[in-house]
Amino acid sequence: MSASVAALAAEPAIESPRRRAWRRLKRRKGAMVGLAVIVALVLMAVFAPLIAPYDPAQQSWSAVRKAPSAAHWFGTDEVGRDLFTRVIYGARASLMAGVISVVLATSLGVPLGLTAGYGPAWLDLIISRVTDAMLSMPFLILAIALAAFLGPSLSNAMIAIGVTATPIFVRLTRGQVMAVRTEDYVESARAIGNPRWRIALRHILPNVAPQILVQMTLTIATAIIAEASLSFLGLGQQPPAPSWGSMLNSAQRFLTNAPWMAVWPGLAIFVAVLSFNLLGDGLRDAFDPREK
Repeated sequence: MSASVAALAAEPAIESPRRRAWRRLKRRKGAMVGLAVIVALVLMAVFAPLIAPYDPAQQSWSAVRKAPSAAHWFGTDEVGRDLFTRVIYGARASLMAGVISVVLATSLGVPLGLTAGYGPAWLDLIISRVTDAMLSMPFLILAIALAAFLGPSLSNAMIAIGVTATPIFVRLTRGQVMAVRTEDYVESARAIGNPRWRIALRHILPNVAPQILVQMTLTIATAIIAEASLSFLGLGQQPPAPSWGSMLNSAQRFLTNAPWMAVWPGLAIFVAVLSFNLLGDGLRDAFDPREK
């Protein structure tokens, strides 16, 4: 008896999927660097009033287009506003647009994808054809068209980006559902009389959620670029509220005389997008069942 107890105690504890994914993710340095930068950006956006040395809309005609200095770390813009402050506050618009628009796209796309993958064939046909039609149009062009139709504002830009990204999640969810709907656990749930909606929500959705999470992370990076593009065109965050895209729009007239006006918001977009892509790639590997 004592030998069997000792043998059981010596066996390793069963690792939960969440712990296993976290262990795999920690082994990927690029993903952890991306996660650290994202956390820093979120904290910077949340605590912007405590970090920023100036008001983002404060103008100073005696400090117009000043180069980076001890008083203004990133320099100033065409009306004397501190660029360091505006880059910090601009993170709010970019992160809000990225996260909220992707949450909207997921909220619309995942139920439609579940319905298409595990619902009646005629409903799958309708949803799939509408999805294919939307995916046939370039992402950014469709977002610009929707934003122009809704009107220029950050909230409308987020809606436009969210609706435009919805087909991505519809197709992904449908494909994942089609792949797992014939698994033994789904067939067993069907055999004991579970209704379709219960099988979809309790058995299929949890098993396709990791792939959806990876796609959400990668789509946030795309949404940040889309928001910057819309703001650059005047369809997103409206001046004088700071946005990385609108800051680039203002900087294009002064690239020769004041290049720092374009360098810092452009670098902020680059760092944010790269961080989300690194994290998304790391999550994809962490959730891969073939990884140890």
